[in-house]
Amino acid sequence: MDLALERFWVMDVEGNGASPPEIVEIALVGLAHLELQSKQMEWLVRPQVPISPAVTRIHGITDSDVADAPDIDDIADDVMTWTDGARIIGHNVRVELDAISNAIPDWQPAMAIDTLKLAKSVCPGLQSYGLEKLGQHFELTEQASRISGKKHHSALYDSVLTALLFIELVTSLPEERRNSVLIDCDLLNPSQGSLL
Repeated sequence: MDLALERFWVMDVEGNGASPPEIVEIALVGLAHLELQSKQMEWLVRPQVPISPAVTRIHGITDSDVADAPDIDDIADDVMTWTDGARIIGHNVRVELDAISNAIPDWQPAMAIDTLKLAKSVCPGLQSYGLEKLGQHFELTEQASRISGKKHHSALYDSVLTALLFIELVTSLPEERRNSVLIDCDLLNPSQGSLL
């Protein structure tokens, strides 16, 4: 079985700047057989604590943008339906694991592939492993913007860019190495230690 060909949900969350951060935006993008799927979902989420101005400057989401949005409890069933027990991918996926499990304590994905760790494994020695820098390095940013209709630090754009990055990195690996590299990049792999 080639793990890379399995079905994944690529996820990204944006937060309010609180500690721990509350989710203000979440996006999911389907990926199967190393191809983006048409299924994409995104939600703005109303946090209990206002969004800090410093964080608004990063992702552009303001308190007025989320004033009429559902709170996390209102979308928890949807997030659980699509991703609980699923394989997920994220860039620095620890952020998604921590934010979502803090907001939805019963949530437990089966696997959490970190494209940050994957990029460091596949492309050692790059100057930066930030998502946008990697997107530029592999010339994926325009495609991510076109597919998502959004820009960097939008949860949907970042999810699409992460999916494209995953495809780029995995297809550069010899097929016989894919499974072992992906298992090594799974933050929920028992040899990695549980993060939840």
